[in-house]
Amino acid sequence: QVQLVESGGGLVQAGGSLRLSCASSGGTFSGYAVGWFRQAPGKEREFVASTRWTGGGPYYVDSMKGRFTISKDRAKNTVDLQMNNLRPEDTAVYFCAAGRPIVGNIREVRGYNYWGQGTQVTVAS
Repeated sequence: QVQLVESGGGLVQAGGSLRLSCASSGGTFSGYAVGWFRQAPGKEREFVASTRWTGGGPYYVDSMKGRFTISKDRAKNTVDLQMNNLRPEDTAVYFCAAGRPIVGNIREVRGYNYWGQGTQVTVAS
């Protein structure tokens, strides 16, 4: 059973950076795709980035490519999201997710079975 724990959220000024980390307390990510989604108040949960633990990816939303980078740390068994040049509109709860999505679902909430509790990211203007 995959149990996900996010860390690294917080408050940052516009233009600043944060690094989020997703760890699995229930085992490795082997065989899974691991993704980051976010949800702002009053909005639907949206895809940010994902990668397959054993090949494939990374996958990004075009609007975030270049500012956000997803990476795998095999030594720590984590999937990290480096977020640079943050904007107030990036303010949201960021969720880590794991699953076995087909290529068509890799950017969809429905492609993921396991979710973390979320970590708040607030970008002040």
